[in-house]
Amino acid sequence: MGLVLDAGDMDKEATTPHTIVVGVDGSDDGRRAVNWAAGQATLEHITLTLLHAVPPVEALASSYLMGAGVDPIALEEESLTAARTALEAEVERVLRTHSSLTVKTVVVHRDPRDALLAASLTASLVVVGSRGLGMFTSVLLGSVSLAVTREAACPVVVVRPGGEPRRPGVLVGADGTASSVAVLEFAFRQASLRGVPLTVAHCFWDAVVVGDGIRREATDELAHEDLRMLMAESVSGLGEKFPDVQVHTDLLRGLVDASLGEAAESHDLVVIGCHHRPNLSRLIWGSVATTVVERAHGPVAVVPQQ
Repeated sequence: MGLVLDAGDMDKEATTPHTIVVGVDGSDDGRRAVNWAAGQATLEHITLTLLHAVPPVEALASSYLMGAGVDPIALEEESLTAARTALEAEVERVLRTHSSLTVKTVVVHRDPRDALLAASLTASLVVVGSRGLGMFTSVLLGSVSLAVTREAACPVVVVRPGGEPRRPGVLVGADGTASSVAVLEFAFRQASLRGVPLTVAHCFWDAVVVGDGIRREATDELAHEDLRMLMAESVSGLGEKFPDVQVHTDLLRGLVDASLGEAAESHDLVVIGCHHRPNLSRLIWGSVATTVVERAHGPVAVVPQQ
């Protein structure tokens, strides 16, 4: 089933609760994201929504087009028609490998970032590629992916290009505090759905500066044991909720982004939290999630934390 909505309808009708929404833009990364989202929707037995956002023509561009003899309204209509055609082709492609899946298509006349963020208000999961079509195809996270991971109301999976993981499993970064509960529960659920083990990693930095100004690593094993106990306590309740998940806790020495980014290469899904905080704290926490996504060679789930 397909829908064509304008920006005003997006918040009300484009997605329904318990739907996986994936951004579609015709790029290789976009198709990779659709493939992953289709597999995830099949695992969860829920509807998959393919969302294509057609940005409105800005006022300045509209004046330029009219001066060149191009009707901007007709151009937008052609873009919407092309988007519908592209989505129909994507649906056919998806159903060839996931024939039992219910697929919904939505075309919106809106900036892609705004459209996906609006979808996150009702969707259970938003999936995007790491880069889309555009002038610059750098190795860094694209502007749409970056905005969605930092602002989305629901978990977001960024599908990065990469080879097969060295071992199947889910890796989650957690700090043992109450704010990690949502991140841990998401990771447990993904491991349970896939029937793979879960590694719960806590990153710590125990360097100290001594009197001579030289920085040396602390070697307080008792402190490390306290961290292990903290992590064990943080997963104990979820272990009871997901008894089928084999859990391993791991302490990683180093900065969070570097440690998780390196460990991500050996897992087929990495889960990390992102704090929606104002000002400097928000920039710091957002940069950690962004760096992990950029280092990863596969899907990374970014779960919002309070």
